[in-house]
Amino acid sequence: MAARPLRALRPPPSRPPSRRREGAGFVTTVLEIDGVSKRFTRDLDIAEKTARMLGAKIEPATVHAVDGVDLSIRRGEVLGLVGESGCGKSTLGRMVAGLMKPSEGAIRFRGRDLASLRGADAREAALKVQLVFQDPMSSLNPRLRVEELVGEAPRVHGLVSRRETSAYVDEMLQRVGLDPTTRRRFPHQFSGGQRARIGIARALAVRPDFIVCDESVAALDVSIQAQILNLFMRLREELDLTYLFISHDLGVVEHISDRIAVMYLGRLIELGEAQDLFRRPNHPYTQALIAEIPTFEPKRRTYSTIKGEIPSPLAPPPGCHFHPRCPMAMDRCRAERPLLKEIAPGRHSACHLNDQG
Repeated sequence: MAARPLRALRPPPSRPPSRRREGAGFVTTVLEIDGVSKRFTRDLDIAEKTARMLGAKIEPATVHAVDGVDLSIRRGEVLGLVGESGCGKSTLGRMVAGLMKPSEGAIRFRGRDLASLRGADAREAALKVQLVFQDPMSSLNPRLRVEELVGEAPRVHGLVSRRETSAYVDEMLQRVGLDPTTRRRFPHQFSGGQRARIGIARALAVRPDFIVCDESVAALDVSIQAQILNLFMRLREELDLTYLFISHDLGVVEHISDRIAVMYLGRLIELGEAQDLFRRPNHPYTQALIAEIPTFEPKRRTYSTIKGEIPSPLAPPPGCHFHPRCPMAMDRCRAERPLLKEIAPGRHSACHLNDQG
């Protein structure tokens, strides 16, 4: 796990989720993920098909990227999603943003299943949920100037007229801390931190309510990370945004999140308020992750990685996916999948150890 960001970054004050009146009542949940799974299957090539016809036992390779995730995100909060590389958190984020469709389950935004929306409703939902990518250089078209990158989508979708586009782009650039006079430049003429701000401005330009941040500060220096994180929190207050903040860096997630969800090999294994989860991790995997976060304490500590390698999503182990690496695994863990259960108010964990008397 990466080191914590600079301590100069102050965590935002905790506050209850904001409430918006919609219809006859109040709604605090903006997005629901219900039993969502995602599998990627590679078709057999000609040689494999021929071998199969001759009797070879060859089956198409299937990657179980996301496996039965249930999660709800309250309006106005920052939900941090953490886990090792390859655990499926980016795949889940892309499904939330509408770039992928679930193999199973449903994703509901404001109570409406995204997969069932058509026409104008589908376009509106697509604009309201935006994605900020990890690498701004690869996600920004190098052939387009900043004014086109930021201004094209709101103009095409009718949010601003062609005459208003120039002033609107200037407003978006100022909002993310960039000089509007640079809007005629190309992405390669900016630094990494400035490109990250351009990516945020592009997402904000279509006036979203929900933003998926997929490792949005992972490629930046620590000092620049702090600036971008502070920008995210300022925009949250100014625009009443909700974030799904995906990261492998627990130090970053600890500072920015209201709640934290921990994933392992496609499954959600722990969920809780950020401060409580860091203070009292329940699942053995979460305990191992938090125990290895580097600190600036003067006393000497011995760090060690989690034993074993993360299993392949092509053939995940039965029962609890973490049992091959868990020092407290028992026979039940090898045979039965643990369900994500509430173990305390606001705390959920998927571990058979919680059922022990």
